[in-house]
Amino acid sequence: MDRASFDKPVAILTGLGTPTKIESAAEAYALLAEWPATSRTAAHDIAAKACRAALEGEIDAETARATFVAFARRNDLLAPQTNGMVAGESVAGATVADWATRAQRVNASA
Repeated sequence: MDRASFDKPVAILTGLGTPTKIESAAEAYALLAEWPATSRTAAHDIAAKACRAALEGEIDAETARATFVAFARRNDLLAPQTNGMVAGESVAGATVADWATRAQRVNASA
């Protein structure tokens, strides 16, 4: 496991509510980098900086994970837990475009 991998994946909802696992600071950073500029908030900026710092070895991956979880929670992206397991643990991932589409829908309704 590389130093920027999360101890526990973060399950988020993408596209039309498809659960996807984010397993590392690199995956989280990729999502954050593709997030629509018009939808970026302070939570986005903090999470992106933390993920980047984890990739550079400046902070631990779990600190970056916590900031990413806060970002995901704020944007209503966290997948619900069912039967003691996080939804989407065995579901294939979606594209970054799916995340961007969800961000636009979430922010349009705000």
